[in-house]
This record gives sequence, structure tokens and C-alpha cells, in this order.
Amino acid sequence: MTRVKICGINDPVGFDTAVEAGADWVGFVFFPPSPRYVPPPAAAALSGRIKSGPPRVGLFVEPTLVAIAEVLAQVKLDVLQIYGARDQLAAIKSTFGLPLWRAVGVSTAADLPADALGADRLLIEAKPPAGSNRPGGNATRFDWPMMQGWKPPAPWMLAGGLTPDNVATAIRETGARAVDVSSGVESRKGVKDPALIRAFITAAKAAQ
Repeated sequence: MTRVKICGINDPVGFDTAVEAGADWVGFVFFPPSPRYVPPPAAAALSGRIKSGPPRVGLFVEPTLVAIAEVLAQVKLDVLQIYGARDQLAAIKSTFGLPLWRAVGVSTAADLPADALGADRLLIEAKPPAGSNRPGGNATRFDWPMMQGWKPPAPWMLAGGLTPDNVATAIRETGARAVDVSSGVESRKGVKDPALIRAFITAAKAAQ
């Protein structure tokens, strides 16, 4: 069964729905330019609503060790998802002792990583459009069939442009065993929609 991460959670409705609907991970964005940014104290309050449940993933962009430490001092995280900071990945992993996910933007098959660089999981998504001030898929998808023949150097997750309507197709075309969604389950930018969260999780877990 495909595992699902609901990312960019920043309000109680989104958090409660993701947990109750069976998300395998919930993600908090610690990158202020993002419309899904959540301050660490607010993330801690959200996470505290349901003590058990899925692992909490913290998303960081080009972070310093100090920046990560400041967040971890305020909210307990189970996984660190890192954009950029390639030369800091080993230090991040050794300093905090948490599983590390590395986000990789792709536009052609040549962009698919041959080395995990020590990451425990890779997150594969579209390269951000030119001029974007935010990394990530930015609600766009790449050409999924180009992944045929790729030999993943680590467990991986598909992201970028996924919705309840296309996630089953994405899983079939890529062979993904885990998927990550943020804007694809929102009623408007930065606002999670409970019905879309439930529909996405149902569709992903039913996909063959």
C-alpha cells in the first residue's frame, strides 16, 4: 500500500483531518516565504493536539545547524526534510540524529539522482519554475514516464503537482510507494481542505 505525506499543515483542521484520515506522515514548513509556513510554537501546538499518530516531518530550505536547532528546541520532529544545503547534509544528520530526507528537483531523466548523499529518503519532484522564490514542485508535475529504468539509490517519494484526481495515475506510471502532497489538497493557497485530504489519501492507498 502506498504511503502518504500531507505537507504544509498549518491549522487544526488540516492536522486533525490528515491524522484521522490515515496519513503516514504530516509535514510542517519552516520556510517563511512559503504560504504554508508555520512558526515553531504553532507547529508544536498543532502536533500536541494528537500525541500519537504519524511521524512529524520538518521542511527546511538551505538551513544552518543553528536554525534547525532553534526549531527542534520548540517542536519535536521525527524527520528532517532538507532542500539544498548539500554540503551540510552529513553534519545535519550527525548533529541531530534524525532521519534525513533530501528533496531533488528534476526536469529530465538526467536529473534523477544516482547518489542519496547519505539521505534516508529522496523526495523527487519538478524543478521550481524560473524566478520562483520557493523550492519544490510549486504545484507542477514533471514527465512521470521518464522515471522508467531509474535505479533509486535510496527509498524515495513522489511529489509535485499531485491531486486526488491524478495520484493513482502517478503511482502507476512511476511505481512510487510513497507520495507527498501540499497544494493539491488545498481550497486556496495555504489552506488545507478536509475533503481533498481524505480523497487524496483514499485514492493513493487504493492505487495499484
